[in-house]
Amino acid sequence: MHLKVSDLERALRFYCGVLGFEVMQRFGDSAAFISAGGYHHHIGLNTWESRGGTDAPPGHTGLYHLAILYPTRFSLGDALRRLRDAEVPLDGAADHGVSEALYLRDPDGNGVELYWDRPRTEWPTDGDGGLAMYTRALDLRALLNATSEDVSDAAHNQIVLP
Repeated sequence: MHLKVSDLERALRFYCGVLGFEVMQRFGDSAAFISAGGYHHHIGLNTWESRGGTDAPPGHTGLYHLAILYPTRFSLGDALRRLRDAEVPLDGAADHGVSEALYLRDPDGNGVELYWDRPRTEWPTDGDGGLAMYTRALDLRALLNATSEDVSDAAHNQIVLP
């Protein structure tokens, strides 16, 4: 994922300071490449065509949201604590049966989904054994109280934060 941002420092405070990514390489005040777990980069941030720009207006095409997978329920709960402490508002929160997700906006108005996947053995199924995802209210208090014992068999090819 490579995002155009209006202010690189502000974007780094959000993605690194709040969400927990690490700067892997930086090009002055125009670009940075950030990662989870030491990969060369999961997200690129740049101001090459967008320094001082404004958010995309509603009703236009573009990025709906980027999704960031956390490895455990506990780590998603920790992300929620950091969002709360940084006073980042949520657009929504949902239990999808297969996952629990937080929805928010980055400082440039890009949609961001933070989620963790339940183990496959816990995914809801229909009467024929097929996947039966749903959208229900997420209990944020329970998420904040998650313990480090909550683990996931999350896919290895997605962004995973420690």
